[in-house]
Formats: sequence, structure tokens, C-alpha cells
Amino acid sequence: MRPVAALIAATVILPSILPLAACAPAERPSPRPIFSATDEGYLSPGLVARLAQAVMPAPAEGSPQDAADRAASARFKALEDSDRWLMATAHAELRPPLALQHFDCALGVRLGSAETPTLDRMMATVFHDAQAAVVLAQARSERARPVAEDSARRACQTLTPAMRRSPSAPSAGAALGTAYAEALALIAPERAAAVRRIGHEIDLSRQICAMDYPSDGLAGEALGRAVVAEIAATPDFHAEIAAARDELAAARATGRTNPGCAAERAALAVPLP
Repeated sequence: MRPVAALIAATVILPSILPLAACAPAERPSPRPIFSATDEGYLSPGLVARLAQAVMPAPAEGSPQDAADRAASARFKALEDSDRWLMATAHAELRPPLALQHFDCALGVRLGSAETPTLDRMMATVFHDAQAAVVLAQARSERARPVAEDSARRACQTLTPAMRRSPSAPSAGAALGTAYAEALALIAPERAAAVRRIGHEIDLSRQICAMDYPSDGLAGEALGRAVVAEIAATPDFHAEIAAARDELAAARATGRTNPGCAAERAALAVPLP
């Protein structure tokens, strides 16, 4: 295994639960729970439904956009087993708090090096709202995933038949990655550009993994931004920003950083086909 690939592989664990795989610290168990969940979001169900309803439909089959999507998706096959492909397997984990570690290098911290209950709770609530909007939006879509339409395509994770058949539009990975990035940009505005880049790279990872088409990713990113724009207007979100910033500062004060940052830089430098 190449050095960069080996470093990425050594810093992620990839169980496949939901349409997502996991990434966790290798050096010691995280003090945080494996998965944070909440039954309530920042947004009302009615507002989430309106956001989902506003998502543009997927391109019609046979349309020029559909053809462009398929051509772009086919080009991503060239990245299979590359360093960027291995990063995409890690980006398949989008459940909090594990998914927040995708933003370690952008934030300049090692999440898990300090207790971050407020940050974890906030991101679990963001996940709740973004996922709920995606589920409603995908219920209106019948667009098949690249891995469903081409049996020779490799996914970055183990897929059940139901996961393979699930709609690709809008992209859940793009929506969730973007939602995390936008929320983190509000909490750590000095790192906004860096975290937003990772949110976009998570979208690209789902395309590299043959789970989504490019226009699905664009729709997912737009939905993720819309969800967090509404979340940012809620008193509950703003009430916890100061505590979340203190938690990030405490994590940064440990001096610990993610050992996979060098591998991340190398993977992100791989040209896209």
C-alpha cells in the first residue's frame, strides 16, 4: 500500500451502517458516544417540509443535464483505489459526532481530544433537520443511483439492496456535509472557508463513490445551506454558540491534531477527472 493510502487507511474504521461508513480515532477510544441522536430539531416540521418542497427536481431522464451527469459520473471510475477514493470511503460516515472528525484539519483540532458535549448536541440537531429535509425531498424523486444503474460500478461501502435502490436526488451526503460546514462556519468563522471546502469535498466524495450524480450534489448542497440559514435564525442555536466555541478552544489547547491531515492534503491534491 502506498504511504499516503496507508496513512488514510490507518486512521479510519469503516463499518457500514445506513448508507454511511465510519471514521474514528485510532490512538485511543473517543470520550464521546459513537453516535449522537436527537428526536427534536431546531426547525419545525412545517418549515422542514417547505425547505424540502423547494428543492429543484432531478433532471429528466435523457435530458442534456442527465447526459452530462452520467458522463461526469463515469469519469470518476478513474479514481477507484486512489488516495481520493480512500478519503471518499471515510466521508461516507455522516453521523455525528464521528462525522465531525472530517473537519479536524480544517478546524485545526483533534475532536475527541477534549469533551465537546455542546458541539456534539448542536451537530446532532443540525443532522436531524438536514436529514429530515432530505428524506422528504427524496420521497418526490425516483432518480436511481449510479451504482444501481451500472452493476459494474463499485461503491465505497457495503450496500444493502434497499440502499442501492434508494433515490440519489437530492444528495443526502451533500446536504449533510454542507449543513455541518455551514453550522461550523458560524461557530468558527475564522475557519469558514476551510470547513466549507470540506463540506463540498464530502459532496464530491459521494459522487466518486457512485452514490450520486453531480446535479444531485448541487441540489443537496443548496438544501444543506437553506436548512442552516433557517437554523441560524433560531434562538436555540445562538444560545449555545459561545459554549461550542469554548469547547473547540479547549480541544485546540491540547495541541493534538489529526495524524491524517497530511494524507488529507495529498488526497485533496489529486486532480479530478
